[in-house]
Amino acid sequence: MAAANPPDPTANCSERVTVARVVRPRGRRGEVAAEILTDFPERLTHLREAYLWNGSGAPRLARLVSCWLHQGRAIFHFQGCNSIDDAELLRGLQVQVPLAQRAALPPAHYYISDLVGCEVWEGGAKLGTVRDVQSIGEETRGTPILVIEGAPGELLVPLAEEICTAVDLAVRRIEVVLPEGLLELNRKGR
Repeated sequence: MAAANPPDPTANCSERVTVARVVRPRGRRGEVAAEILTDFPERLTHLREAYLWNGSGAPRLARLVSCWLHQGRAIFHFQGCNSIDDAELLRGLQVQVPLAQRAALPPAHYYISDLVGCEVWEGGAKLGTVRDVQSIGEETRGTPILVIEGAPGELLVPLAEEICTAVDLAVRRIEVVLPEGLLELNRKGR
């Protein structure tokens, strides 16, 4: 199973992960409502500091006064943000934490950012490299799909334990045993 972790298009923030994005001010005291971009929203309520980043340049370390969850959003109150005008300046900023502070995942669960770039092999043959991971059925938590870019083109492979038999993130390699007909099904889809 892959955990949400939006890909970060910039190389200079590879040591941080985005967990939320500020969408608007909330209330009159400087709080902001943020879109939750983590599979572990409850951990946001325990943050004491986070980086605020606008997508370029250096992030700014900000201390949190509080954070709580309300109607599917995270409500942040950052130190020094005490008015609607202050909160408006945070609109669109990404809330990030150091990569080392990501929540620990149970066995056979992976962050998308860790899977992207892994080579995919079946037996002794390299099928390609993971370019993306697609989620199927946000509400139903369907099996994620590895989008593999290889010599024959794009290949879609379910990230299921019976298909992806070994995932070794240290060497960036995924071993697969493809079900009969999967390659042909992918070719027909083009």
